[in-house]
Amino acid sequence: MSTRVKSWTDTPSTPSYRPPPGAVDAHVHVFGPEARFPFSPKAKYHPEDATPEILFALRDRLGFGRNVIVQASCHGTDNSATLAAIAASGGRARGVAVVDPAITDGELDALHEGGIRGVRFNFLKRLVDDAPKDKFLEIAHRIARLGWHTVVYFEADLLDELRPFLAAIPTIVVVDHLGRPDIAQGPHGRDLTAFRALLDAHAHVWTKVSGAERLSPQGPPYDDFVAAIAPIVADYPDRVLWGTDWPHPNMEHRIPNDGALVDILPRLAGGDADRLHRLLVANPQRLYWA
Repeated sequence: MSTRVKSWTDTPSTPSYRPPPGAVDAHVHVFGPEARFPFSPKAKYHPEDATPEILFALRDRLGFGRNVIVQASCHGTDNSATLAAIAASGGRARGVAVVDPAITDGELDALHEGGIRGVRFNFLKRLVDDAPKDKFLEIAHRIARLGWHTVVYFEADLLDELRPFLAAIPTIVVVDHLGRPDIAQGPHGRDLTAFRALLDAHAHVWTKVSGAERLSPQGPPYDDFVAAIAPIVADYPDRVLWGTDWPHPNMEHRIPNDGALVDILPRLAGGDADRLHRLLVANPQRLYWA
């Protein structure tokens, strides 16, 4: 495995914007600690340890009340690090797991008891070797009894291929980072127009309006991202989530400032307090703490 890399800053700015009470950073990860939770031998990247203690200190600095910890691909289908972080959170974290298709119902029940509320299906070829849609659909049907949802990560050029798969999922579907559209195309470009068509056709599809640090060609203060994505927040206010994506896997070439990411939130919501409350409190509450 390659040399360990670090993709986050230890000194993020304190945001000017303070999230409302109960706000949820709905997309974060933990890495390791490797000595206790080894990385998968199939991992495509080898990060430095990003522990729950660092995550929770960041949560408090940024003004959030809770986190949703998403299983990182570097840990494969061993969710132990995610479960340990949830257990250490004092009830202030829930999780999204990555599971083997052969997982038993008893193992799913144990994940639920540990705070897991969804499963993630990753279609990024640079991160995973195999993404079997038929097996994923079987998992989606099996988790429906638990009230979980599915999280799907893909890039914009796969959307057309994935439409039948997404339509067939029987749970709420949350698309990570808007399906990674080309933000340079603007709000009416090909990628976001196609993504809106997905949202219009399927009321069970939600999205995370996150990833400015990955998707914005301009970079901070992310004016291009806000211009392209604020209309999504306005038009689908009950089907959007947001997260920092800390500790920003594979962003070591362009390490973001989490405080600056938080500061775009009022602009993403068009300055509307109700939209902000839905985005940061009400919507994640429905999925993770209801």
